[in-house]
Amino acid sequence: MYRSEELMHTVGYVRVSTKRQANEGVSLDVQRDRIEAFALENGWILSEVYIDRGASARDDSRPEFQRMLLDAMAKPAAFSGIIVYDRSRFYRNAAKAELTIRELRRNGIEIFSVTQPNGNDEAGDMVRQLIAVVDEHSSRETAKRVRGTMIHNAKLGFWNGAAPPYGYKTEIADRRGKKDKKRLAVDEIEAPVVELIFRLAEEGDQRSGPMGVKSIAEYLNTRGYRTRRGNLWHVGPLHGLLTNTVYQGEYTYNAVDSNTRIKRPKEDHIVVACPAIIAPRRFAAVQASLRSRNPKLSAPRVVTGPILLTGLLQCAKCGGAMTMRTGKSGRYTYYACASRQARGTAACEGCSHPMRHVDEAVTEALVSEALTPTRLDGILRRIESDRRADRKNSAELLRMQAELANARQRINRLMTMVEQGLVEASDPELGVKLTAAQKDRDIAAAGIERVRRLIGPELELEPERIVAFSNYMKDRVRNGDIPFRKAYIRSIIDHIVIGDTQATLSGRRDGLRALVATHNGGGQAVPTGIQEWCTRLDSNCGEVEQTGQTRNLKNDLQSLVA
Repeated sequence: MYRSEELMHTVGYVRVSTKRQANEGVSLDVQRDRIEAFALENGWILSEVYIDRGASARDDSRPEFQRMLLDAMAKPAAFSGIIVYDRSRFYRNAAKAELTIRELRRNGIEIFSVTQPNGNDEAGDMVRQLIAVVDEHSSRETAKRVRGTMIHNAKLGFWNGAAPPYGYKTEIADRRGKKDKKRLAVDEIEAPVVELIFRLAEEGDQRSGPMGVKSIAEYLNTRGYRTRRGNLWHVGPLHGLLTNTVYQGEYTYNAVDSNTRIKRPKEDHIVVACPAIIAPRRFAAVQASLRSRNPKLSAPRVVTGPILLTGLLQCAKCGGAMTMRTGKSGRYTYYACASRQARGTAACEGCSHPMRHVDEAVTEALVSEALTPTRLDGILRRIESDRRADRKNSAELLRMQAELANARQRINRLMTMVEQGLVEASDPELGVKLTAAQKDRDIAAAGIERVRRLIGPELELEPERIVAFSNYMKDRVRNGDIPFRKAYIRSIIDHIVIGDTQATLSGRRDGLRALVATHNGGGQAVPTGIQEWCTRLDSNCGEVEQTGQTRNLKNDLQSLVA
């Protein structure tokens, strides 16, 4: 027991590094109670207790710890002693702990431990330093064991604790002892937003070509899309999302040291398979687009050039992209197999066609075959039939509505407790619960809005409306500036496979449906980015071949080869 002639003013400091430690170890409440009893036993005044939740003691990057040190270094200091449950709560780095203690002593402040020996003479200092070294060694050994367990966990395909990436959730895959083992699963509400982001990066919003990260952020924010925490989208997190391999079905664990942020050697990386949200082809295309937008790598005119069919054409021989190239004189432009251009005939014997002739041939195929009233009527009626038969979105809407109702009930219960005096409005625990309920409410409300957009309104398929839409689309595909025509073509075409004499056009079902839904018969139908419009006609009901969208372009293309 310490007794002094003068009444000592002290503060307490409590810390836990994890939620599990708070629940199963020495909780914050236990630490605080022991500190209060220690101060009372010694006849000291305890004026404040600084609390750090979920903070490691390996360094001083702890908000309440920093605030305490600032108060301690004031001239004069408001207190002369800091009480901790044990010295590991203060620091788990012996060198930093000793430097901090010496700095505090210069300002007349001592550190006291409730559960360990105290003393400010030479013997007391030696004991304190030995305890600090043991604490640091124990911390490092614990970290080593935890890291080994987490690496083993990752090798088995389980997710290690952290919040899942946007677009994913965790589901219990196994239970071992008292521990639940979890794996990543696709989040039905967030995944469509991820698909939209990648689509905007590869194709744009149908009013322009592929969009950069800044433009995507502006697009999302102006249309009410928010992050998981309800915040606006920013360039940094969006770029991280677009470059994260998790979305194509694999993520890398143990790539970076969590303390130093230094990259680990590749042989230490653990690649874990997970459900994909984005097809590898699209993911690779977006990475190429991001690289091409780097001003250090390409000129602005290459990024935003007005080329009608870029991003749509695929080589029939190798499946690679058909990109623009110019002749030796620079006067003529061609669509040519990019694989052959980059790696030679060993990769693909390739094909090459003048750009103007391909643009004209594809436009004519759309106007004369795909956009006729008869073809449109048949396709749209099948789309509507499939949409009505799909119960997934309706079930998802009911689930989100139930979650919204539950969140609102939680908020109402908490507010009622305050009104009835059962809990103080200033209670920190109330604030935590209220914030969580409000977050769940906002997420559910946003999910309901997205699902409703997915379901969409019933289409009006009267003959005169179909005829008007057919005429409207033919005009938009044929006439106007390249970016304008390109937006409409991309809204209804997924890709075009082109060979020496034939091109096959594959359509977008929901892209077509979205345009019809916004067309009022006499006004405009503006292509917009919507959540689910990527289903290909040929992969679902053979619509490409059956509607004649596979077009023999021998007459159109044969002369191009000569």
